[in-house]
Amino acid sequence: MVKRAYDLYPQVCSFENLLRAEHIAARGKRGRPDVADVEFNLEDELLRLRDELRSKTYRPGGYRRHTIREPKERVIAAAPYRDRVVHHALCRVVEPHFERRFIGASYASRLGKGTHAALDRCTALARRYPYVLRCDIEHFFPSVDHAVLRELLGRVIGDADVLWLCDLILTGGSEPATLGPLALDTPPDLPRAVGLPIGNQTSQFWANVYLNALDQFVVRELRYPGYVRYVDDFLLFAPTKAALHHAKWLVIIFLESRLKLRLHEPEAVVTPVTRGIPFLGFRVYPDHRRLRRRNGVAFGRRYRALRARYTKGELSLARLAACVRGWAAHAAHGDTYRLRRALLSQPIVPPSRRGVYAGT
Repeated sequence: MVKRAYDLYPQVCSFENLLRAEHIAARGKRGRPDVADVEFNLEDELLRLRDELRSKTYRPGGYRRHTIREPKERVIAAAPYRDRVVHHALCRVVEPHFERRFIGASYASRLGKGTHAALDRCTALARRYPYVLRCDIEHFFPSVDHAVLRELLGRVIGDADVLWLCDLILTGGSEPATLGPLALDTPPDLPRAVGLPIGNQTSQFWANVYLNALDQFVVRELRYPGYVRYVDDFLLFAPTKAALHHAKWLVIIFLESRLKLRLHEPEAVVTPVTRGIPFLGFRVYPDHRRLRRRNGVAFGRRYRALRARYTKGELSLARLAACVRGWAAHAAHGDTYRLRRALLSQPIVPPSRRGVYAGT
C-alpha cells in the first residue's frame, strides 16, 4: 500500500513554485488586464500571495461566470487571476502523488495524453472488440460531492494544511470550520455540498481524482481491459452484448452508491462498433474516423465571424490564421480532407485602408 504524502504545504507556498505556477497560468493570456496587473509588480504580488498562504489568511475571490452553448450549454466559472496561480501551484505539487495511481486509460488533463490519444485508443479497441457501451455522467461537474472528493483526497494527502487549502478552494472562500456538510455521514435530510466550477485547473485535476475510483472499479473489479475515459465520457468494449449490458448495471450501482453520480441512461446503449462510436467530436469506426456534423457546422459559423472581424480590421491575420490552423489540425485526425478544403477555400476579404486595426 502506498504511503500518504506529508509535508507538501511548504512546497505549495514557496516563491519558486508560485513563480512557476504564474508562468503556466499566464500562457496565452498576457494581453489580459488582470494578468498584466499582476505581472506589472510580479515579485511583490507573489511575495504577498506567499505570505497569505503561509499565514492562512489567503481567501479566494469571487467567480466571473458566463455561458457557452457549443457543443452544449454550460456555465464556465472564471476565478480571479491570483486564484488561478494558487490553483496551478497546488496542482504542481499534489498532482504527481495521484498520477502514479491513475490508470493508462484515463486521458483528460494528463501529460502525454489528451483528446487525440483517446481517439487513437478508441480506434484500437474498436478493431479488437465487436461491441461498445457508450456512457456519460449526468451533469458531472455540478454533481461532484465534496465529502466524497475530500475523502478521496485524504486517502493520498496526509498534509492537513494542503487539505485546508483544498477545502478553501472547494467551498469558494468559506471558512473550512463552517463546512458542516463535508462529511460522508451527513444525515440524508441535510443538503450536501456539491459541484466543481468548470474552468478551474483544480476542477480538471479533481475530476480525475474523483473518477479514478470508477476507473479502478472497471479495470480491477469488473476486469474490463477494453476501456477508455475522457473526463465523464467513457467507453467499455467487449466480445458480447450481454457482457456490456451486465457491466452497465454494475456501473450504475457503483456510481450511485460510491460516487453519488448518475449515469445518463438514455444515452448508455450497447451497439456494434461497425455503426460508428460518437466520441470527443468524432464518429469512430474500426477503419476510419469522421468529424461529427455539428462540429463542422459550428466551425463554419465561427470561421465566417472571424473573417468578418478581419475584414473590419478588428482581428489580425496572424490571429485568424492561428484559429484556422488549430481547428484544421484537430479535424485532420479524421477523414476530413474534403470538408477542410470546402470550408477553407472561402475567400478572405482584406481590411480596407481606412479600417481600424484592433490587433486582437
